[in-house]
Amino acid sequence: MTSVPTPVPIPSRTQFVLDAIRHRILAGRLTPGQALVETELATLFGVSKTPVREALKTLAGTGLVVLSQYKGVTVRTVDADMAREVYDVRLLLEPEALRRSVGRGAPLDAARSALQRADEATDPAERSLANREFHRALYLPCGNPLLGRMLDEVRDQAALVSAVAWAADPSWELEAAEHREILRLALDGDADGAASALHAHIASFVRRAFPETRSAEGRE
Repeated sequence: MTSVPTPVPIPSRTQFVLDAIRHRILAGRLTPGQALVETELATLFGVSKTPVREALKTLAGTGLVVLSQYKGVTVRTVDADMAREVYDVRLLLEPEALRRSVGRGAPLDAARSALQRADEATDPAERSLANREFHRALYLPCGNPLLGRMLDEVRDQAALVSAVAWAADPSWELEAAEHREILRLALDGDADGAASALHAHIASFVRRAFPETRSAEGRE
């Protein structure tokens, strides 16, 4: 059986800085390509540079920021190629994970709760975080921890793509309606129907947001 390493706990100050920077990126207050200077962030958050440095390393690992020898740390730039790579992974893995979750009869209360938080969100960052939790609540109980971790690795990048797309053309109401249909099918125990609806949801978003990009489905 595959062994899944236990995540290393993040110190509280580092977690505070990590959450704050992530929220600012997803809210559009820190824009793609913008430099993130350790001393400025440390002053902003009232901490030393150490938790800022550790938070930026973690964010680089999730794909929200980029570490460069010459440019330092910057918010990751979103383009059609980046969106295609992230959404190709989701198209390949996420519908199957949901199919398995439904097939196992996994409880989906967390997904229902996340959907409600997304509907009640007052800013794009809150809505983005709630949407991420909705999708995670669908795939995490699939019965394969490694599959869940693989999808977790692209969550921040997918959220960044969404944030940039929403800033240009808000489409969250359409996506919310698609989320409700996916959840309805899942709660009805229709594993194949829920997986198909999720696949269509993921594929249609990247086509709307980046018309010049073809998904993995379109290239097959």
